[in-house]
Amino acid sequence: MTTQFPAGAKLGFDGDCIQIPLHQLHYSVPIPVGVRLSVKYRQIVSSIRAVGLVEPLAVAIDRAVDQGFLVLDGRMRLEALKDIGEPSAPCMISTDDEGYTYNKYVNRLSVVQEHRMILRAVERGVSVEQLSSVLAISPSTIRDKFRLLDGICDDAIALLADKPVAAGAFRVLRKMKQLRQIDVAQTMINLGDYSIRLATALLQSTSSEQLRAPSSKQHQSAPSVDALQRLERELAALQADTKLLEESYGPLSLQLEIIRTYIKTSLLNNAAVVRWLAQTNTDYLQQLQKIADITHLEVASTPQTFTSPT
Repeated sequence: MTTQFPAGAKLGFDGDCIQIPLHQLHYSVPIPVGVRLSVKYRQIVSSIRAVGLVEPLAVAIDRAVDQGFLVLDGRMRLEALKDIGEPSAPCMISTDDEGYTYNKYVNRLSVVQEHRMILRAVERGVSVEQLSSVLAISPSTIRDKFRLLDGICDDAIALLADKPVAAGAFRVLRKMKQLRQIDVAQTMINLGDYSIRLATALLQSTSSEQLRAPSSKQHQSAPSVDALQRLERELAALQADTKLLEESYGPLSLQLEIIRTYIKTSLLNNAAVVRWLAQTNTDYLQQLQKIADITHLEVASTPQTFTSPT
């Protein structure tokens, strides 16, 4: 089946994967020291051994290196393939003609994306027991991940697909009707808060008409006094956080955007600067990368002051 795209649309990557020898792949920002000892890295290695590489690497042609490719997304997968002894890796090649850098197409794996990857693995014939062994989590947890989006409307899923939403927040959303799910999802995005606490607070402020009918078992059990008092404290804390956010968001957001724009356009989009930092000051490069990846301001008791690098 051929996918149809709107006329004039420009694809960021080629539609097909190609196998590229591992020795032709490199990245400008080194992986953190000790990453091979992490649980996440061991899960990646086990997953590749058991079911192969589910998601291809995202790469771009490196014009500074003959027959070289710069890894835009998938550094840990690349290192895992090297450790396993694979000669090549399936890759999606960027077709963007503009200057590229490491951070341009990086995707952070969200719980929704993880859910879809697990479903895709099952569709390929991987059993729950295999996934449990590969990911080092119990079969019951795997089954919970299957049901992650049950009862969640498509529009809410689309809004939160690439956001760092806590898995428990979807259990809260499931108690609301579709239009309220969309409203809550948009509120979480506006506040930059994807926690279970916020989802629960918004659930408590939802009118009964916007809630799904509770089961008979839920009717039989009323919340305890301790639970209500705890919820009152959480709501009070949330209101204080929201007030502080309203007062400080505007000025800090402007400062942050100026700094991020400077870092992205003047530093990280300059291939020569990135190569020099990668060779001589990797710590600086990592910190600049973190600043460039900031998408929202965290609420803090004392507003932070950002200084533009010189």
